[in-house]
Amino acid sequence: MTITTTSPRGRAFVRSHEGNPLTCYLDPVGIPTIGTGFTMRSAAVRKELARLGITKLVPGKTKITAEQSDAIFAAVLASEFEPAVVRKSPDTRKQHQLDAAVSATYNLGVGAMDWEWAKLWRAGKPREAAAYLGSHYNTAGGKRLAGLVRRRKEEADLFRTGSYAGVAVTMPEGVPRAAEPAPPSRSDPVVKEAQSILSAKGFNPGAIDGWMGEKTAAAIKEYQKAHPHLVADGILGPATLSQLRRDSVAVKEAVTKGVSSAAGSGALAFASGLPWGWIAVGVAVAVVIYVAYRNRDVIARRWNTMRGKEVAV
Repeated sequence: MTITTTSPRGRAFVRSHEGNPLTCYLDPVGIPTIGTGFTMRSAAVRKELARLGITKLVPGKTKITAEQSDAIFAAVLASEFEPAVVRKSPDTRKQHQLDAAVSATYNLGVGAMDWEWAKLWRAGKPREAAAYLGSHYNTAGGKRLAGLVRRRKEEADLFRTGSYAGVAVTMPEGVPRAAEPAPPSRSDPVVKEAQSILSAKGFNPGAIDGWMGEKTAAAIKEYQKAHPHLVADGILGPATLSQLRRDSVAVKEAVTKGVSSAAGSGALAFASGLPWGWIAVGVAVAVVIYVAYRNRDVIARRWNTMRGKEVAV
C-alpha cells in the first residue's frame, strides 16, 4: 500500500519540534507565529485562520484554542505538506520516510522537495539523502541555529532508521520546560542556551548548567515581564525561546557592526583630525540606534502597554 499521510507518531514528532503556543509570538527571525508553527506565509494557514475570522497575526494579542490548533494542523498537513511530499518522492516511500520529509518541509517549506536531499531520495539513494538532510538546511536569517542543527539530525535519523525518538538525549526544543526540583542526569542544551542569553541580557539564571531550576525559572519570568507579548509564567516555551534568540542575534549584530563602524569611522575621523571623544560618542549613538531599530516591535509594544494601548505588528 502506498503511504500518503502522516502517521500519528509523525504528527507528534513535528509538534514536538514546533511546539504549540496558543498566543501569537515572533519566531527567531521576527515572523508572527501561532500554534504549531502557523504563519501567514502559508496559503493553507491563511485559509484555515480566515475560517476563524483571523486575517492578521498580532504578537501577544491573537489567540486560538488547542482544539482550533489541532484542526488547523491537520488541515494544513493534508492540503499543503503531505501532497507536496507525495508528489516528489518515490512510490516505494516508507511511513517513517514520509513523516521525516513532512517534518522537514513543514519547517523549510514545500520547496525543500526540490533540494538536493530530495533529489537523492528520488534517485534511489535514501542513505545519502538522510546524510545530506542531516548536515544542511540549518540556518535562519543567515544565522546557523543550534535548534535547527538538532532538528535536521533528528529528521535524518528518523528518515534513515525509523527512530521517532531522534538522536537527542533531551526532549525536543518545542516541548516547554518548567522548573524541575532536581538537576537532570544530562544537561539540557536548550535550557543551557537560554541561560547563556539570559545572563548576557542581565537576568541572573544561576549557573549555566542546563538545569531548569527555580532560579532559572525566576529569571525567565522576569525576562518575560520585560516583553509584553510573552506570557509571564516562568516556562521556557517556543515563544520565549524565539524572543531570547532574537535578542541574542540583535546584540551580536550590534556589537559586530558597531566594531566595524568604529574602525571605519575612526579611520575617517583620524584623517579629518576629529577628537577621539567625539568618535566614541558617535559610535555609541549609532549602536544604540541600530539595536533600537532591530527591536522596534518590542519597544513599540512596551511603550503602548505603558499607555494602555495595543500595537499591531
